[in-house]
Amino acid sequence: MCLIILAWKARADLPLAVAANRDEWRDRPTRPAHWWEDHPELLAGRDLEAGGTWMGITRGGRFAAVTNFRDPSERRATARSRGTLVSEFLLGGETPPAYLARLAPHAGEYNGFNLVLGDGETLWYYSSREDKAREIEPGVHGLSNNLLNEPWPKVVKGRARMREALRDEDPTPQLFELLADRSFVDDTQLPRTGVGIDWERRLAHSLITGADYGTRSSTVLIVDSKGTARFEEHVLGAKGEVEGITVDGTPSRQGALA
Repeated sequence: MCLIILAWKARADLPLAVAANRDEWRDRPTRPAHWWEDHPELLAGRDLEAGGTWMGITRGGRFAAVTNFRDPSERRATARSRGTLVSEFLLGGETPPAYLARLAPHAGEYNGFNLVLGDGETLWYYSSREDKAREIEPGVHGLSNNLLNEPWPKVVKGRARMREALRDEDPTPQLFELLADRSFVDDTQLPRTGVGIDWERRLAHSLITGADYGTRSSTVLIVDSKGTARFEEHVLGAKGEVEGITVDGTPSRQGALA
């Protein structure tokens, strides 16, 4: 993922709400969200190149998502795939702090990353740049390709839009609107991450378009106070058009996780 806006225990009847965009090169082979045949308890998309995923949830209530840390000077082609961090946690049984304690000594084997992990009771954040695990406090948070709540324009706007969406009984429609945002961002607000001004402008939006690289999918996850989850993914084309929808792993069908 390259944008994750989440509300953790910000509303009593919806303890977790997540709106996330996955930005990736369009030629990287991917399978949309589905129940994995080799791990039927796991609902997630799948990176068909390295085998991991960018965001997922299990029937037992485990949740995980990852973003990269944007620093082109530190990128290594030999690094391990960050998507395996998500699938490894989801398929395991460790608590988030236990998993992160085991991961920390090996974090340097991956290119820079941010990881969000939850077990239904707690939600944790770890950045390889900080090398420090911390529990996420109740409230609305945002994560892109820097540290948690770094005030990049799309993070600031995304958090504000999440707060607005939570006023609706079902925030899902507003959260997809949040993920589709392409409003103007002034150059003075852009971060300087080493990719050049043209790429900074392109990456500043929540929704990134383009035939080579862009937002491949938008996902909204809602978990209610009974532990019932709804996982809706929109697969997007190069212009941001919706090419497919899955709800709880089923194409174009309403439903809820048991």
